[in-house]
Amino acid sequence: MTRKRLLAYTAAAVSVCALVAGAFLAGGRWAQGGPLGELTLARWDADLAAQSEQLARIERDVDGQVAALATRVGRMQAQLIRLDALGKQLTDVAKLKRGEFDFDQPPALGGPETAGEVPVVPTLDAMLDSMDAQIDDRRRQLTALQSLIMTRELARQIIPGGRPVESGYISSLYGQRTDPFDGNRASHHGIDFAGAAGTQVLAVADGIVSYTGTDGGYGRQVEITHGNGYVTRYAHNAALLVKPGETVKRGDPIALMGSTGRSTGTHLHFEVLHNGKPMNPLSFVRR
Repeated sequence: MTRKRLLAYTAAAVSVCALVAGAFLAGGRWAQGGPLGELTLARWDADLAAQSEQLARIERDVDGQVAALATRVGRMQAQLIRLDALGKQLTDVAKLKRGEFDFDQPPALGGPETAGEVPVVPTLDAMLDSMDAQIDDRRRQLTALQSLIMTRELARQIIPGGRPVESGYISSLYGQRTDPFDGNRASHHGIDFAGAAGTQVLAVADGIVSYTGTDGGYGRQVEITHGNGYVTRYAHNAALLVKPGETVKRGDPIALMGSTGRSTGTHLHFEVLHNGKPMNPLSFVRR
């Protein structure tokens, strides 16, 4: 109940008491000032004083409640401002389209109007309800935004990207080429990086080492499974720095460049597979 309504109801009750007291006062005078009239008047004077004190106490209580509600409104407004600021900052960081997450607007509401209802001036209770709805809306948006950012970051980390070596240059591209051993045309399912022996070979995305060992023409090889169907292979290494089951991050050293297996010189053979099919690694290296 609002302060205005509470005071109105209390004032009405006091008015009724006053009318009754007036009636008894008139009756006392009609009784020519006898003892009954004097007693009745004294009793109702006391009752009126008690009612006045009760009204004053209610006013003080209502004033205290209003002050407490006003303080709560202020705190909620400050919280809403902080949530809006955080939401805008995260939206900018995530580079989302304008309007996808809007922290400047109140939550979308709707519903049919009820015929005959007369709009009233918002009370503190209505303000609190509105602010509760806005804060809940901001929290929902922030939760969804956080989930979106984490999903994007996870996707970015597990998709291969960048160079798999500290230094060196691309010496052979993906696709058809002349085989360096027999001179015939052959498919090359990766790209080669030439460099100095012992150059660090780096993981190009987060993942789990799924294979290490010597594998025929690949020589000493590392295979990393990244998720979403992506696998990368690093071959012809001089030494392997990781073991199967280890978790690696983008940029972690996993091997040292060498010339093991079917190789004409020191280099790294780098492959990217997606759902088991070879992809041109050059498009991932340029990311």
